[in-house]
Amino acid sequence: MTTAEELELPVARKCPFAPPEEYTQIREEQPITRVKIPDGKEAWVVSRHEDVRTVLNDRRFSSDRFNPNFPILVKGGNVFRQTNAERTMITMDAPEHGPARKSVLGEFTVKRVNAMRPRIQEIVDGLLDEILASEGPVDLVEKLSLPVPSLVICELLGVPYSEHDFFQENTAKLLKRTVSFDERRAAFERVRGYLGRLITTKEADPGKTLDAVEELLRYFTIVDTATARVAVEDVELDGVTIRAGEGVLALGYTANWDPAVFDEPSKLDITRGARHHVAFGFGPHQCLGQNLARAELQIVFDTLFRRIPTLRLAVDVDDLPFKEDASIYGLYRLPVTW
Repeated sequence: MTTAEELELPVARKCPFAPPEEYTQIREEQPITRVKIPDGKEAWVVSRHEDVRTVLNDRRFSSDRFNPNFPILVKGGNVFRQTNAERTMITMDAPEHGPARKSVLGEFTVKRVNAMRPRIQEIVDGLLDEILASEGPVDLVEKLSLPVPSLVICELLGVPYSEHDFFQENTAKLLKRTVSFDERRAAFERVRGYLGRLITTKEADPGKTLDAVEELLRYFTIVDTATARVAVEDVELDGVTIRAGEGVLALGYTANWDPAVFDEPSKLDITRGARHHVAFGFGPHQCLGQNLARAELQIVFDTLFRRIPTLRLAVDVDDLPFKEDASIYGLYRLPVTW
């Protein structure tokens, strides 16, 4: 196997239901080590649950994508470093980050998300009505898993559903690793321009399933390399000194499969209560939309399996197209029947 120093991140998953073998080897043999990244530079990688949480919660590690040493894992990702680009929350550190996050936090609280549950349920029921009205098989990605979050976020932002194709197409380009620099920059500008116009318009016109969802979030950890940072001062971590200006990659997937924290981590156990996973990150940049995502998943799973108890795959599992070329892992299609 390639040594950690020769390894280039990100590594594609060979099995869609387990971390790459190289990641597990790093955690077991060299939990804090150097790796290569796509732009030819090197960065530190931390892989144990405790160290990942430390890096993500320590202000000596910056989230500033404009820092020239910030490790970028996506081809064309340097678009976020353009001098004329406006900062987004994910690029901000304290003290700039706190007020920006606070200004929108109210839209993502548990109370606000709970108030949206009836509308989310209505959206899920409507989509399942359409699925059951067909003879099947259907692609569950196209008919359910993509429309639910798109419709909910469109509702939250005030984006007309008639424009959700534009929104979804361009945001997908921002997440796909194979998209060129120019395509990514163009998509970024289109989304930013659209949201700017939308804000202007709005200003002018004033249980058990939960345990299962938490375990699925831990088990699949679909965003396994997005939690990058750059050290802004020297930091000693478990006897290793990370110098100011060096990039750091916090591997959420190995953290969520760390046997020191989760018994039998390769076992999908919906009774384990895995709330302390890092699938949504950790610290000040922990995912703002996690309450909304949890509500959507709970409602979808509860409703889907209640209304279609005979749901099953329409193809062999080996024929499923997994997203090996995207920053957020998942499926391009999920053909199902009932």
